[in-house]
Amino acid sequence: MVFSLGQRWISDSESELGLGTVVAVEGRMITVLFPATGENRLYAKEEAPVTRVIFNVGDEISHVDGWQMTVSDVAEQNGLLVYHGVRHDNEEADEIKEVFLNHFLKFNKPQDRLFAGQIDRFDRFVIRHHALWQQYNTQQSSLRGLLGAKVSLIAHQLYIAKEVGRRFAPRVMLADEVGLGKTIEAGLIIHQQITAGLAQRVLIVVPETLQHQWLVEMLRRFNLPFSLFDEERCVEAYADSDNPFDTAQLVLVSLDFLRGKKRRFEQLCDTQWDLLVVDEAHHLKWDDQHPSRAFQIVEALSDEIPGVLLLTATPDQMGHHSHFARLRLLDAERFHDYDAFLEEEKHYHQLAELAAPLIDNELLTQAQLEALTTLSGITLHASLNNVNSEDELARTLTRHQLFAELLDCHGTGRVMFRNTRSAVPGFKPRRLHTYAMPLPSQYKTALRVHTMMSGQQPIEKRAMQLLYPEALYQSLEGEGIQWTHYDPRVQWLLDFLLANKQEKVLVICASANTALAIEEAARTEEGIRGTVFHEGMSIIERDKAGAYFAQEEAGAQLMVCSEIGSEGRNFQFARHLVLFDLPTNPDLLEQRIGRLDRIGQRHEVAIHVPYMEHTAQERLLQWYHRGLNAFEAPCSTGNAIYQKHGIALLEQLVDENEEPLLELIETTRNDHQQLLAEMEAGRDRLLEMHSSGGEQAAQLIEEIAEHEGQPQFINQTLRLFDVLGLQQDDIGEQIMLVKPTEQMLVASLPGLNPDGQLVTFDRDTALHRDEVALLSEEHPLVEAALDAILSAETGSTSVALLRNNALPAGSFFLECLFVVETSAPPQYQISQYLPATPIRVLLDKNGNDLSNKVAFETFNHQLSAVNRHIGSKLVNASQTQIHSLINQSQELAKAQVADIVDQARLRAQNKLGAEFSRLTALKQRNPAIRDDELDFWQSQQSAVQEYLDQAQIKLDALRFIVIAPTK
Repeated sequence: MVFSLGQRWISDSESELGLGTVVAVEGRMITVLFPATGENRLYAKEEAPVTRVIFNVGDEISHVDGWQMTVSDVAEQNGLLVYHGVRHDNEEADEIKEVFLNHFLKFNKPQDRLFAGQIDRFDRFVIRHHALWQQYNTQQSSLRGLLGAKVSLIAHQLYIAKEVGRRFAPRVMLADEVGLGKTIEAGLIIHQQITAGLAQRVLIVVPETLQHQWLVEMLRRFNLPFSLFDEERCVEAYADSDNPFDTAQLVLVSLDFLRGKKRRFEQLCDTQWDLLVVDEAHHLKWDDQHPSRAFQIVEALSDEIPGVLLLTATPDQMGHHSHFARLRLLDAERFHDYDAFLEEEKHYHQLAELAAPLIDNELLTQAQLEALTTLSGITLHASLNNVNSEDELARTLTRHQLFAELLDCHGTGRVMFRNTRSAVPGFKPRRLHTYAMPLPSQYKTALRVHTMMSGQQPIEKRAMQLLYPEALYQSLEGEGIQWTHYDPRVQWLLDFLLANKQEKVLVICASANTALAIEEAARTEEGIRGTVFHEGMSIIERDKAGAYFAQEEAGAQLMVCSEIGSEGRNFQFARHLVLFDLPTNPDLLEQRIGRLDRIGQRHEVAIHVPYMEHTAQERLLQWYHRGLNAFEAPCSTGNAIYQKHGIALLEQLVDENEEPLLELIETTRNDHQQLLAEMEAGRDRLLEMHSSGGEQAAQLIEEIAEHEGQPQFINQTLRLFDVLGLQQDDIGEQIMLVKPTEQMLVASLPGLNPDGQLVTFDRDTALHRDEVALLSEEHPLVEAALDAILSAETGSTSVALLRNNALPAGSFFLECLFVVETSAPPQYQISQYLPATPIRVLLDKNGNDLSNKVAFETFNHQLSAVNRHIGSKLVNASQTQIHSLINQSQELAKAQVADIVDQARLRAQNKLGAEFSRLTALKQRNPAIRDDELDFWQSQQSAVQEYLDQAQIKLDALRFIVIAPTK
């Protein structure tokens, strides 16, 4: 290398120093000043790790004073380069001497980096190529938004999520029965809305007792980091904004908090939101004169927020009028007249009866077809010839079309989804096992003292003390007393655990103190491996406890949960549930049992209830079992029954007289059966048919399962982690620990904590381990890793050798990767029509296009790496020819752009135009179609076409391949 004062060079190992200038040449050494950073470097002439910066005709360069020009000629004077061209600011001819080039010059374009000697490692070009195609496949996938959730593949949940999640500002009620996954459906919808750019700011409003459950579910299952806002968080947020709710995009708040804080509610209303989610919506009670405060709060929010999801397992719980009022929250224009709504409902049952033959593939009579037409307002003349056709394909297509039209016309079909446990397969039986025990003398004494002292106490408090005698005993004897030595339930539990050593056992009790004492007794008295799970633990501590319990080998046999500690967690890998005590609210009891009784449970759920006979515990057990059958069947009437008989129940828990209790049990049983009959009679079977998704749901599951079975994604992700410098430790059971290292290409990756993250590519493994993340194309860690590669220059240049004696030595190829893309605001979802589309062009030395003749992988396997220093020399030797080939490849790639954009236009026109036409026609017979929804689809069409017209092509990466003889 020949050095002269004033020449511009760039460091091969420290490119961040910017453009350097040779300021001293003395003997064997040179000194290079890097003005951008003010640093000097002293190098040996013969081994200096620097590359001369030489620009070519057509390049854009900047003067140290900031103005720019395009190079039209390059000359050399006394060892220095002089660039001639036309300035951009005044369009006058000028020159820039090498020494006056901008010090802060960065080489972002692949060709600039290649000629400046910034050549990446061989594997990084390959990973960039794969990353481009992974990005392309993810953006245009029909499954986008459904792959990233850590949930079981359950047909009705995924169908509802896809149906609702792709809508503009969806306003629907999710009303599946208990245990069918409304929270999962809501999370999937939120995830899709955010992924598609249809929503950015989401507000979730829940009862206070459920806020931690939602917080955990959204983070663990959907990687959605919601912020829980209470008064303390609001006060802290004032440091960043006058309105605390402006400080987070994803906000979770309790309805109780809003009811008690008028100012906070007003601030919430003043904030811009895209989507509102309200859980336990059946508590929103309404009547003409006195709507509840909760209803008024949600009504005010729903008037301002475009998208609304209401969740309730019992939509009619507060009365049918309140149900109608909640539907009106979703669409006031559609549901404006209660009497008209009742009249419509009468036809729903008839429609369901007429739709049944379509589902069961039975022959339809002419009278049935005419009835369908009359009821729904559909013109079916085109279908009459084929609906009973002997041609199976024609009959099937016609019936599918007819059923789809019928669903579209269904009054609540677009705003309400409801699946019932009876219609959804996958639930195992529940069996109750009870164990009567004598009341120990210590508790008898405590209860006797309690009876003498509690006369003036509220009945609820008196009942709670009778139900939990261990707590009463401790309050009298002191917190340190070892009550577990006297409580027969504890000894029974220890015996049960020893007799069932191979079984996982979940124990749920009312308080954290009780849970801790039970676990300590099991550990110290019998050496039983156990863990606790309660509200005093952090989320990380709960994760560790859950993982220990879930671990098959050397894991905990026992987990003891407190009431709130068990919320939001599913332990269906266990089948034994011990209810150490019982809550008085049937909903809490169902929630406890629901930890095991869920879709995905593979065994009969054994519910064990040890109790002390002739006490309030036995009376409560009898009321639940004989009055509600709440242990062995889901209790959908529980809350309504408790609202009606709750006070009477508490009185009977305190009163030892058996006769009133028997009367209460009989009354409860009658009311329970009557409510069940009313619910069954009121079932909207057409709505259930629509909500289940049928064949569409089954096909969706197949598509996702097939997608997850492909090994390419796993291999690509592991290579991606390798290139980024992540440490990957295989710890068995298809689980890997991914940790950051000091050698990472980027400082940090979102979704990866400093201590590392347990990950798996297997859905079943992830579902059994709460602390293990399920890696998919949509996981934040994978997205961040892809972005780290594609948003930087990593892999954008490469030099390789092709050893082949059949080709002339010294000849070469140039491989160019282009990307066709356009930019648009997120709500236009432009990438599903025109994803960032890679184009590969492979040219030989003579400019012959070999792109379609030589596949990337085939070619890549024949290449070998070359070090940067040699690679830079090879590039400099052919710089002029490479420039020419780059220009030629650019023209070849541009020739493909028009066809790519035309295909994107066609996709957009087919999807957007078809949806607008369908909704426009549907509005004629179903007022549930909102005008703003039609306006959205119409504006989408024109805007998307405009953005597609702005599509551009850019050169993303270059690989220079030199032919060399085999060794």
